[in-house]
Formats: sequence, structure tokens, C-alpha cells
Amino acid sequence: MIEEQSSQNLETKHWPSEIRYISEDKRLEIDFDNGKAFSYSAELLRVESPSAEVQGHGPGQKQTLPGRRHVGIMAVEPVGNYAVKIKFDDLHDTGIFSWQYLYKLGEEQDEIWAAYLSELEKKGLSRDP
Repeated sequence: MIEEQSSQNLETKHWPSEIRYISEDKRLEIDFDNGKAFSYSAELLRVESPSAEVQGHGPGQKQTLPGRRHVGIMAVEPVGNYAVKIKFDDLHDTGIFSWQYLYKLGEEQDEIWAAYLSELEKKGLSRDP
């Protein structure tokens, strides 16, 4: 795991210059050093958590999580200088969000969100608990 973390750190191209959690909107905002800024809903971060619980342990194992519309964030904690650990109010806290992952998630947010909504519909699931 340490080797994976080190290589992840070396691949980071954009570093956050500011991170804010807007609790009333349940949104995490990150400004990056290249001038790009992204705003992520807590729901998006939760359903796209890089944890094994969500992503699985290999290709094709990703889980579609229903019922997370109202999820919030309890804490955002630094992990070294390459990531943050997000503690959600549904008690999920095992995902390590690297700067590289958050940047990619920000850039591809519209497509990722549309795919998530499509999967929910396809499986007859809802965003509501």
C-alpha cells in the first residue's frame, strides 16, 4: 500500500490551493493551483468513493449506492500531502480521495453523475432513503 501511495503522489499534477466544506449546501469546494475550481455534492463524493466498498476489488465490481441524496460530510482529514479522507454522516469513512482522483472527478463530474443516475434507473433504485 505504501508503494501505491507513493506512486499516486508522483502522478499528482494539480494541487489544491483551498478546500472548503459548505455544510448548508452539503458541498465540498476545491480550488486547484492551475486556477480550476470544482464543487462536489456530498452525495456525488459518497457514491463515487474510491473505497473498496464502492469500487470493489477489481474491474466490473463497482456498486451502485441508492438512498444517498441527503448524505452530508462530518469531517475532511488530510492524508499525507496527497489526499483527504472524508467522513460521511452515514458513517462511511474508508475512501481515500487523492488530489488526482478529485481533479478527475471534478473534470468528469457531469458524465459521472449522468452515469450514476442511469444506473439507479436501470436497477430500479432511488436517490432517496
